[in-house]
Amino acid sequence: MTRAYNFSAGPAALPEPVLLQVREELLEWQDERASVMEVSHRGKAFVACAARAEADLRELMAIPDDYHVLFLQGGATTLSALLALNLARPDQVADVVLTGHWGEKALDNIAPSVKANVAASGKGQGYTGIPDRAGWALTPGAAFVHYTPNETIHGVEFHDIPDTGGVPLVADISSNVLSRPIDVSRFGVLYGGAQKNLGPSGLAIAIIRKDLLGQHGRNLPPIFELQNQARNDSMFNTPPTFAWYVLGLVLEWLKAQGGAVAMGERNRRKAENLYAAIDGSGGFYRNQVQAGARSWMNVPFFLPDEDREKAFLAEAQAAGLVGLKGHRALGGMRASIYNAMPEAGVQALVDFMGDFARRHG
Repeated sequence: MTRAYNFSAGPAALPEPVLLQVREELLEWQDERASVMEVSHRGKAFVACAARAEADLRELMAIPDDYHVLFLQGGATTLSALLALNLARPDQVADVVLTGHWGEKALDNIAPSVKANVAASGKGQGYTGIPDRAGWALTPGAAFVHYTPNETIHGVEFHDIPDTGGVPLVADISSNVLSRPIDVSRFGVLYGGAQKNLGPSGLAIAIIRKDLLGQHGRNLPPIFELQNQARNDSMFNTPPTFAWYVLGLVLEWLKAQGGAVAMGERNRRKAENLYAAIDGSGGFYRNQVQAGARSWMNVPFFLPDEDREKAFLAEAQAAGLVGLKGHRALGGMRASIYNAMPEAGVQALVDFMGDFARRHG
């Protein structure tokens, strides 16, 4: 067998050099004479590993000193609920902007804790674009404004940062973290699951402006109080150590690639190549997202009929292109081209798409 190009949306492909290093170190990590999965999270070796990962993430994202960086269990869905509890009093309003499936999921988890206001929604247009900013009904004095910069299912992405005035902006960056540079200082909170662009599933990150914590006035269980994680370097309870270790290796790989600037240039080229193949197919392949809102990370597309979609998936699998089946909520195909997907992988997909269209068009 040969390793395929993996276009899965998440858990997603990891950089091959990282996987090779994990394999090399799996039984005996550093001088511990044991696997990283077997050593104490409070031992010197793992504490140093964790600190290095945080330092690298701060460097790669240029995170200011007045932000906490937390490494937590669970995914973005869990964090959306915890953030609502930690950022707002029960009587406060939180605005939510909906541009796809994961914005809806965040709303479901925010609404039980605060008065959630849907400030804008693209649902009426089938989540094919971003609602016109002039129509956003933002609440003056809201606790925060939540949005999802990149929607993995519908393939809609913001290519700028919304201006919310003095209201803290909270963003789920699970699927586009470190895919290009971002101005962290424009946000109150950036958070996301690691399993798309940073590492394995089971670990989530939260980058939180320090002054936002501890203002909620709630009597939370200690484990739900994010200040406790901040005070304990994300080790208030046992963290997912193996996922944290792998995330650290991914960050080292990203630094070696040239960081967020270099990844942004590469990701732009990959997306342009794939969208050109779709748009240049004479209608055989279709992407329904408005051109200005197309995702660099997740590219959904459709074929003329279901039979040819099934054939496409089967032939792609045989050609070493896996993970292309679209999400059940949307159907069709979906190519997730995160940081770990090399340009050669996208080119292989583009070449296959051209050949398939010639044979089945």
